[in-house]
Amino acid sequence: MFESIQFSLKRATDFSGKSGRRELLYLLAMLYAPPILDALIPGFIGSLISLIGGVIGIFLIIPTLACAVRRMHDVGKSGWFVLIPIYNLVLLLSPSK
Repeated sequence: MFESIQFSLKRATDFSGKSGRRELLYLLAMLYAPPILDALIPGFIGSLISLIGGVIGIFLIIPTLACAVRRMHDVGKSGWFVLIPIYNLVLLLSPSK
């Protein structure tokens, strides 16, 4: 898990090539876990988790977008398919070609 995240962060600005499902799912989990934990944990601790998650999210926007574009290349589509709301989720979870 940590190797996939580390590999994604090393290729943070590389929009060419291919990425596997696991690499993107770990990055998305890092983005979506803090808001979910904030909803589950009330009070100050939940707000602190949400604040830390927001800071992490700011730093992960570009690496996650680059990984999503590489994932589109992995399924045989153009990187612009990331902009199509529902269809990109289907492509992100589809098997590699």
